[in-house]
Amino acid sequence: MPVIIDGYNLLWFIRESDEQFDSVTDAQLCQILGRYFRLTGKRGEIVFDGTGPRDKNIFKSITNLEISFSGLGTEADTIIERKITASTAPKRLIVVSTDRRLRDAARARKATAVKSELFWKKVQKQLARKRKTLEPAAKRHGLSETEADQWIKFFDLKQ
Repeated sequence: MPVIIDGYNLLWFIRESDEQFDSVTDAQLCQILGRYFRLTGKRGEIVFDGTGPRDKNIFKSITNLEISFSGLGTEADTIIERKITASTAPKRLIVVSTDRRLRDAARARKATAVKSELFWKKVQKQLARKRKTLEPAAKRHGLSETEADQWIKFFDLKQ
């Protein structure tokens, strides 16, 4: 399911409600969301108002998240509404914003509207999970006697 995020709406919510993130920047938020989308296997889009920072190189390394800025003459809300309208599969779309305007636009197309606070809780929960690493059985059980003998011979070690 594609996720479209109202960037400054989410950023404002995080800064106001989470002391740990009270000075998080748009770039840092995008890095966090990139990790979230990479872990969940989903893809996201985030749209910010304005032109953003002059140097946008920091955004180039973020995967699974398309980052855009609305520019000077357009609001991010307008860009997001256009994306909702243009979606060929709106029922599969998730729109993250606390703005009533965007939530109404999402519901009008049968997309899922999620408030910023609920989405952020989901992101935090996913990132807090410990990832299970798949270890080879040999690491837990050790080498077989035959394998150990092969390594001893390979390194010419005396028993």
